[in-house]
Amino acid sequence: MTHSRQLKLVRWFSMTLLASGIGIAGMAQAQENLRFAHVYETSEPFHRWAEWAAEQIEERTDGRYAISVHPASSLGNEENINEGLTLGTVDIIYTGAQFAGHAYGPMGIAGAPYMFRDFDHWQAYAESELFEEIAAGYQDQTGHVPIALNYYGERHVTSNKPINVPEDMENLRIRVPGAPLYMMFPRAAGANPTPIAFDEVYLALQQGVVDAQENPLPAIRAMAFHEVQEYINLTGHVTDSLITIVSGTRWNQLSEEDREIFREVFQEAAENNTADIVQSEQELAAWFEEQGNVINEVDREPFRDITVPHHLGDAATWDEETYERLQAIGQ
Repeated sequence: MTHSRQLKLVRWFSMTLLASGIGIAGMAQAQENLRFAHVYETSEPFHRWAEWAAEQIEERTDGRYAISVHPASSLGNEENINEGLTLGTVDIIYTGAQFAGHAYGPMGIAGAPYMFRDFDHWQAYAESELFEEIAAGYQDQTGHVPIALNYYGERHVTSNKPINVPEDMENLRIRVPGAPLYMMFPRAAGANPTPIAFDEVYLALQQGVVDAQENPLPAIRAMAFHEVQEYINLTGHVTDSLITIVSGTRWNQLSEEDREIFREVFQEAAENNTADIVQSEQELAAWFEEQGNVINEVDREPFRDITVPHHLGDAATWDEETYERLQAIGQ
């Protein structure tokens, strides 16, 4: 084919696209593919609503953005995907408040043990100006954009012996995620917290590498920890969160209109995640008992009493004013 013939074909193709209302730039934009990474199983609400969000964003942006969701640590553990926001290997993540706190300390306050009185206190914080200010501080520090707070559930200790008082945790080898704030509660109780990646916990429990672990009821079921732990001790020591974060690089490429679509979709997904987790928590205690587990109701006050003094201790990554403002929410 001659050079002039090639040029004619290119011009014809371009004119055909323009006549159809599709520019070459528009085609390229339609092919934008974003990667959404998280560490949770496909059976969990977080994955289901991530996929829903991906579908909604593609639909509401007229196909300009296609999001592929990568669950179950397939793009790395929680530390890896947080780093991936900066490295450009991921565009969107779910991450725990404690992990986000590595980059900006005040963000971690929502993951501290016995920081919230109950779910209503957590919900009030999620909708508060304080959370908005902390999220803005995180964005200033990292460039990345927190756009929704998802309820992860109350964290409880599972074990093969009953835990009724803090003394029962003395020297207990308990798996925790690899963020310092997760160690505050077990250390206060005299246990030995051991960081292990989420996808390695089942085997660690099965092989006796650790004696216990702590997670919300939906996560305990999704990861089948109840198969290798007899007791589920309802310590409720962390009212935990996942933050939906978009990388700064990607956010800066979005138009104002598309930013608003991303916010609306991911905030709606967070509301649905939260509702599903609340419902699941209400139903799962009976389900675990049917599986042969012992649901151990405990008096949480002794556990709270040994932990609260650490809220403004050496492990705190927030100042006293932030702490007091959080405690005043919903009062």
